[in-house]
Amino acid sequence: MPCKREARFRHNTIAFWLSDAEKKRVEARIILSGMQKGEYYRAAILGQRVVVDGSRYHSARLAAVLERMYADLTSQEKSDALTAVLEELLSVWEKQE
Repeated sequence: MPCKREARFRHNTIAFWLSDAEKKRVEARIILSGMQKGEYYRAAILGQRVVVDGSRYHSARLAAVLERMYADLTSQEKSDALTAVLEELLSVWEKQE
């Protein structure tokens, strides 16, 4: 059973609205970062630099996500998500050059 809200270290909630396109971009960045959603949002909101960790765990996790995306390529719904991730990869790549 979860602990009471008052007993939690982080007991405040922040909510905001995103368009479908914004949500796809954010989710693509979360996948690429290898971070958990809450961790990613806190880092991004607090202005901290979000960096992809090169550990074995995150590399294996990213590889598993890419394998699932490859397997789901034929599904149109999954294809839209893959397109968003690929677009985000390209934009990150272009910024580094």
